[in-house]
Amino acid sequence: MNCSLKLKSSLIACCGTLIALVVLGMTQRHERLCSIMEENDLRIPIGRALAANGMDEAKFNEVIDGVTTIYAPMVEKKGGALEVQKRWTDPTVNASAERFGETWVITMYGGLARHETVTPDGFALVVCHELGHHLGGAPKIAGWFGDWASNEGQSDYFATLRCLRRYFAKDDNEKIVDQMEIPPSLAEGCERTYPTHKEIAICKRAGMAGLSVSFLFYKAKNETTEPRFETPDPSQVGETDDDHPETQCRLDTYFQGSICAVPVPEGLDDGLSDSNPNQGTCYTGSPFEKGFRPRCWFATSR
Repeated sequence: MNCSLKLKSSLIACCGTLIALVVLGMTQRHERLCSIMEENDLRIPIGRALAANGMDEAKFNEVIDGVTTIYAPMVEKKGGALEVQKRWTDPTVNASAERFGETWVITMYGGLARHETVTPDGFALVVCHELGHHLGGAPKIAGWFGDWASNEGQSDYFATLRCLRRYFAKDDNEKIVDQMEIPPSLAEGCERTYPTHKEIAICKRAGMAGLSVSFLFYKAKNETTEPRFETPDPSQVGETDDDHPETQCRLDTYFQGSICAVPVPEGLDDGLSDSNPNQGTCYTGSPFEKGFRPRCWFATSR
């Protein structure tokens, strides 16, 4: 065989190997990692937890299992297999969602659970946020291999619009909320939205979970202005922002999800759409007068 033929044979072999690797990668590809917070250097090892937040390893596992047991069948119905990574010993203050082909992964870290601001309900909201990247519907983050992930604001909205309502449904929420100090604006919003004491209590509890997580962001970023229900973010985006909204904007989103009175569907479908951001939500022109996604991240034109 002459040199030119050897070169052609080598190129064919190389191309064949490359094609095989690309095909394998397409079937087992890693698709985007989404997290509740921006990447940070915060670390809270075991032993630095504050007892006041009620989070220990048993509660960590209980909350994760309680939420994911509800949503694993929904993931399966959509063609995925939910993999939950519980990393209690890991000091990372974050949580994430990603996909490897048909494996839909959420990873929960002990460092975040041990943060002084994170209550058990706040931690449940974080689990819901990560599931929201997989199941929260439009608007989605565009990606090279497709737009599987609901964006950050939508994942926040999903957490209180759907996920926490399902998770809290089995509890005596009126009794739980009676032990909380509910800010007047949250109480008023819930009481004006829902007709029953049970619904009002779930709304208040979800809002308080959102406040817990918002204080995590506030503390982590060393901000000087505390997030409050009484001071919504007045900014308006020209187009929907897929990134993490500002802290006050995120609290506004948790609050609006809590007071959106669209009923939670029964069965294995949350009634949300991967293409239509209005479906299953409160929006301008819908029968619902409140509970709209805040304009500080969501543009209604998208």
